[in-house]
Amino acid sequence: MSLHDQHVLMLALLLLGLFAGLASGFPVAFVLGGVAMLVALLGLALGNFDPSFLEAFPNRLFGVMTNETLVAVPLFVFMGVMLEKSRIAESLLEAVASLFGRRRGGLVVAVLLVGAMLAASTGIVGATVVAMGLISLPTMLRNGYCPRLASGAICASGTLGQVIPPSIVLVLLADQMGNAYQQAQLKQGIFAPESVSVSDLFAGALVPGLGLVTLYLAYVLWVAWRHPERAPALRDLTPRSAGDLAKAIVPALALIGLVLGSILAGIATASEAAAVGAVGATAFAALYGRLGVKRLLEVGTQTVKVTAMVFAILLGAALFSLVFRGYGGDDLVHEMLTALPGGKWGAVVAVMLLMFLLGFVLDFIEIIFVVVPIVGPVLLALGVDPVWLGVMMAINLQTSFLTPPFGFALFYLRGVAPPEVLTGDIYRGVVPFIGLQLLMLALVAAFPVLATGLPDWLYG
Repeated sequence: MSLHDQHVLMLALLLLGLFAGLASGFPVAFVLGGVAMLVALLGLALGNFDPSFLEAFPNRLFGVMTNETLVAVPLFVFMGVMLEKSRIAESLLEAVASLFGRRRGGLVVAVLLVGAMLAASTGIVGATVVAMGLISLPTMLRNGYCPRLASGAICASGTLGQVIPPSIVLVLLADQMGNAYQQAQLKQGIFAPESVSVSDLFAGALVPGLGLVTLYLAYVLWVAWRHPERAPALRDLTPRSAGDLAKAIVPALALIGLVLGSILAGIATASEAAAVGAVGATAFAALYGRLGVKRLLEVGTQTVKVTAMVFAILLGAALFSLVFRGYGGDDLVHEMLTALPGGKWGAVVAVMLLMFLLGFVLDFIEIIFVVVPIVGPVLLALGVDPVWLGVMMAINLQTSFLTPPFGFALFYLRGVAPPEVLTGDIYRGVVPFIGLQLLMLALVAAFPVLATGLPDWLYG
C-alpha cells in the first residue's frame, strides 16, 4: 500500500473516530483532541505520520491564549447573561408587547423585535429563547395563539443573535476566517497577507441580519392576516406609560449604540466594545436595583462555564486540524473541491450543503473550529471574498440551532415550555423559519453586495 493510500485510510479512521466519539455523548473537546492523538500515535507506530505536526501544538496553544480577538468572547457572554439575570430582557419584552399586542399577531411581532434588539446587544441564543419562552409563550397560548407559530417565532427570534452583530459566532468565524485567508495568500506567494477583522464581519452581517428580521416579520404578519385565528389580538394588556416604556427600552438601545456603534464607526475594536458592553449591562442592572453579590456571582459563574467550553473545543479542534493536515487532509480537500463542476461556485455550494447537513448533528462551535480551517483556505484560494464567505457561513450555521434532532433552540424552549406544547409543535413550528433562513442565504449568494456593501463603504 502506497503512503498516499495509507494517509487516506488514516483520514477515514480519524473522521470515523470523530463521529463515533460525538455519538457517544462524550464531551466534544475531549473527543476532538483524544481521537486526533490516538490516530496520530497509531500513525507514529506505523511510520506514516510526521511528529513535527504535534510539535507545533504548543505554538497553537500560545496563539490562542494571546489572541486579542477571542478576548471578546467572555465579555459578550458576560453582557448577555447579565441582561438575562437582571431581568432587563424581561422588562424589554413586556414593554414592546404592550405596544403591539392589541393588534393581530402583535405579540409575535413583539417577540421578533425584542429578539432583534437583544441580538444587537448580547448575541446569546439560550438567554433569549429561555426569556421569551418563560414570559411570552404562556400569554400567547392563553390568548389563543397557535402553539406552532408561537414556538417557532420564539426559537427563530433567539437565533437572530448569531447573525446580527455583536455575535459570538461572528467573533469565532472572524478568527478562523482570518487565519484561513492568510494561509490562502501565503500559498499564492503573497508574503504580506491581509486579514479579516471582527469589524469586517460585523458590518457584513448587519444588512443580512436585518433582512432576516424583515422576512420573519413579513411571514408572521401574513399568517395573522391569512389565518387570524392563529394569532389573535390581545385584549387584556395593561397599558404602559411613556416613562415605563423608556425605562425598559433605553438600556437595550444604549447598549446597541455603545457596542455596535463604536465597532462600526471604527472607534473601538470588538474586544474593547465588548468590555464597554459588559460594564454597561452591569451599570444598568445596578441602576435598576437588580445587581447584588449573589447575582454577580451567578453571572460570573455562567460566563466562566460558557467561555471554558468554547476554548476547550478550540484547543481540541486545533490538535485535530494539525493531525488532519499531517495526513495530507488539506491537500485531499483541495483536490476534491477543485475537481467539482462549476469551479469556485460548485465548491461553495458543496461546502454550504455540508455545513447545513452537519448542523443537524453538530454544534456551531464544532463546525467553525473543525470545518472552517479545512475548507476555508481552499475556497479563499479560489478567489471567494472572505467577508461574503464568512456571512454565508454565519447564516448557514444559524440553521443549526433550529434543525432537529440537536437544534439547541429547540431544547431551550422545550425545557421551559408548558406541558400542552408538544415537542412536535416546536419542531413543526420552526420549519417555515428555517426556510426563511435558507431564502436569505440564497439572496446573499445571488447578491453578494448585501454582505460586502457596508464593509466596503465603511472601511474601503
